[in-house]
Amino acid sequence: MKKNYLDKIVTLSQLTKKVGKFPRKDKIAMCHGVFDLVHPGHIRHLVFAKSKTNKLIVSITSDFHIKKSSHRPYVPQQLRAENLAALEFVDYVLIDTKEKPLQNILKIKPDLFVKGYEYISGQVNPNTQEEINLINSYGGEFLYTPGDYVLSSSKIIENEKPDLSLVKLKSLLDGENIKFDKIYKSLANFKNIKVLVVGDTIIDSYVKTSLIGSNAKTPTFSVKFLDETNYLGGAGVVAMHMKAAGANVSFCSTIGDDRLGKFVKIQLKKNKINDLTLRSNKPTTEKKYFIADNYRLLKVDTVDNSPESNLLQGEITKIIKNFKNGIVIFSDFRHGIFNKESIPNYIKALNKNVLKVADSQVASRWGNILDFSGFDLITPNEKEARFSMADQDSSVRPLASALYEKAKCKYLILKLGSRGIITLRRKIKPNDYRSFFVIDALENNAIDPVGCGDGLLAYSSLGLYSSKDPLVASMLGSVSSALVSKTDGNNPVSYKKVIEELKLIEDKLNLISN
Repeated sequence: MKKNYLDKIVTLSQLTKKVGKFPRKDKIAMCHGVFDLVHPGHIRHLVFAKSKTNKLIVSITSDFHIKKSSHRPYVPQQLRAENLAALEFVDYVLIDTKEKPLQNILKIKPDLFVKGYEYISGQVNPNTQEEINLINSYGGEFLYTPGDYVLSSSKIIENEKPDLSLVKLKSLLDGENIKFDKIYKSLANFKNIKVLVVGDTIIDSYVKTSLIGSNAKTPTFSVKFLDETNYLGGAGVVAMHMKAAGANVSFCSTIGDDRLGKFVKIQLKKNKINDLTLRSNKPTTEKKYFIADNYRLLKVDTVDNSPESNLLQGEITKIIKNFKNGIVIFSDFRHGIFNKESIPNYIKALNKNVLKVADSQVASRWGNILDFSGFDLITPNEKEARFSMADQDSSVRPLASALYEKAKCKYLILKLGSRGIITLRRKIKPNDYRSFFVIDALENNAIDPVGCGDGLLAYSSLGLYSSKDPLVASMLGSVSSALVSKTDGNNPVSYKKVIEELKLIEDKLNLISN
């Protein structure tokens, strides 16, 4: 049964052979749309179209060309196609790789083209008029569905979004023919991959307190000190994640000659990371969070963002130049290591054999992910992407595509916070519509989302180097990000924890299959 209904999903060349040339004895109807969530309005529309002819073709807009709102489609194209193919009265489903259905209409020449009643609004939409003119040109018939029941996928998604994350993930893995064995194998190969992390060290200090009260005369609240915990953050936690994953990690950064600088060196030694830190005249960067009853009341930064000296930048350049094979990660928080003068020198020093990865968390300061043009992988978040492109208006997919082209990178993973990630890559074939894919967030109850991007950066970089597959890399990055969000503070995600989480996901996907 499963095989039969999936056979309804066809290519344009297959479909034209099946339906024959116009005019034909057995008339066919065609409907076109997004069909993001198939609802009763869609069913009535399609049943009406089928009642007028012998065969019904449903054409859907590919993911790449959907620009309805910032985070659509909610359901990816393959799953949308499968949902429609499962309907008994639908005979064929076609994924349209073009922005408009005009080319397919001209090739197929349906006897009847049926449009939804919602497209009648006083005057004919210009796009609809194009379709009408084309259908009339060969003698076909254009028809609107009766408006007895109109419902919108957008309203359903916006008002009460159904959780389809696992179903969508299964569809994506099946569509790319990725088995969990490949993901586990990639993880196993992390052992002893050589990694050089270059970036700004940050100490994240969590000061836990309890609220006593407030001053009667001024808006000052009073808290009682309970505890303080320091975490190695910034580029340092990226190095720790990668070491916990099994890699052979070297860490190049600058630290102050102070108490926190000593803390950094202790943490690197404890985690068996090759310490290539350099002494700076500036203080070690600290971001101190004051927390009361799990609420973050205040953040106080001890920071000097001025560029490091030419001498230190020269030392960093030598370290990069001497790293011959493996992965080099530039983790830029724009606290002095990376600047207009130093970045070109660092890039020039990169060995051609290394995997070049960059993450630039600088949306609130002067800096830009586009400074790292031509890298193998970049991992900005949406805010950083909009900052770099000076674009606050475009929906996410066109924004990501524009950044991808301008950055001239091989792969782009755009972090969307609680919505997950979108990964872009070069088209495998000229007409390939899988130039990007989406993975929903794998954890919906985050305790501390700060640092999720660092976990994603670490595991996706190792996954890409190990498997050469952006989906495997994105999957591992997403799992690591989910695990980071489950704990308070910057704690490295271990290889073992990722395996355990993957097995849980695999079990859930197997239940869907059964």
